[in-house]
This record gives sequence, structure tokens and C-alpha cells, in this order.
Amino acid sequence: MLGTHSLGVFAATVLVVNATPGVDMMLVLTRTLRHGALGGIAAALGVAAGCVVHALVAAFGVAALLAASSAAFAALKWAGAAYLLWLAFAMLRDAARPHADAALDVSRRAQSPGAARLFAQGLLTNVLNPKVAIFFLALLPQFIDADAPAKLLAFLFLGGWFVVQGAAFLVAFALVVAPLGRWRANARLRQGLQLAGAGLFAWLAARLALVERA
Repeated sequence: MLGTHSLGVFAATVLVVNATPGVDMMLVLTRTLRHGALGGIAAALGVAAGCVVHALVAAFGVAALLAASSAAFAALKWAGAAYLLWLAFAMLRDAARPHADAALDVSRRAQSPGAARLFAQGLLTNVLNPKVAIFFLALLPQFIDADAPAKLLAFLFLGGWFVVQGAAFLVAFALVVAPLGRWRANARLRQGLQLAGAGLFAWLAARLALVERA
């Protein structure tokens, strides 16, 4: 289709990529547990929008700049690491706030930053990760025929497939874990979960900062 091949293998590859724990999945997980299914879905759709950006820039050759230019790669890498550290700081700040009792869970949804802000968090988390751009540039051409009449259309087709399948996976993931968010843990355990989440995002930021161009 459109000069592509081995679409079954491509679909399986996309599934493995989406099911592998990483920044995007962890963001959807934490936002779902804190803000419910709608919050997790908003973050998931933001991640999908970020993948749209990466697919487009890879298709039109911008990702090649990241692969060739150490300065461009480093700039995006450090911006992404800084954003992840900001998310970690926000979770630390929440953990430091006093929690009176389990009644806080009742008002938690009302204190949600809103779907638009959660969508933006997902978008920025994905867009500011240069590994995603390089991944698109490295993966998609492997499933495009060498003699494809319109390679750009083939690239966009595979990019669109990746976005749709990835969005469906993350939305389903949010729906599956959402019931856990209604579990009322005591204040100390909630604080521990916030600290663990902050540590996780700080670790992801450090791992991103240490990434080098292949």
C-alpha cells in the first residue's frame, strides 16, 4: 500500500515500542492515577499529537538535521531533560503539601489542571524527546519499498499508522489503570507515590541528558 511492505511486522513493531515503559507511558500512568481516565486520555492524546509532529518533521527531512547536527540534537535533548525535571519538581511540590485525610481524593478531580494543560504536557514531553525524532527517521524507511513511486506519501502513511496505533494503545492503557486511581490510600502512601513519581521523572531526565547521537 502506497509503496510500503511488511505491514504486519510494522504493526507488531509499533506495539512493542508502545508497550515498552518509557517517558510517554509513565506520563500517562501518573496523570491517569492523579486525574482519572479523562486526564490520562488527555495526556495520551497529547503524546499522539507529539508523534504527529515527529512524523511530519521526519517525513520532510528535519529529523535528518537532528541526526547530523550535534548542536541541534543537544539543544532539543537538554530542553526535554529540563521539562522532565520540571515535571519531577511539580510532583515533589505536591508531595510536600499537607494531606489532611482521604477526603482529599474526593476533591482531586476538581483540582485537575484541565484537559488542555494535560494535553500540552503530553505534547511537550513527546516533542522535546529527540530520540523519538531519530526513531521515526530510522524505523519508517525500513518499511518503504526502494522503488516506491511516492516515498513522501509512504512515509506519511506509516507515520499516521504509528500515531493512530500508539494513541489507541495509550488510551486503552489509561482506561485500564484508571480504576486504581479511585483507591483511597492513606496520606503517607500518597506522599510516597508522589515522591516515587518525582524520582522516576528525574531519572528519565538524567537518562535523556546522557543520550548521544547514534
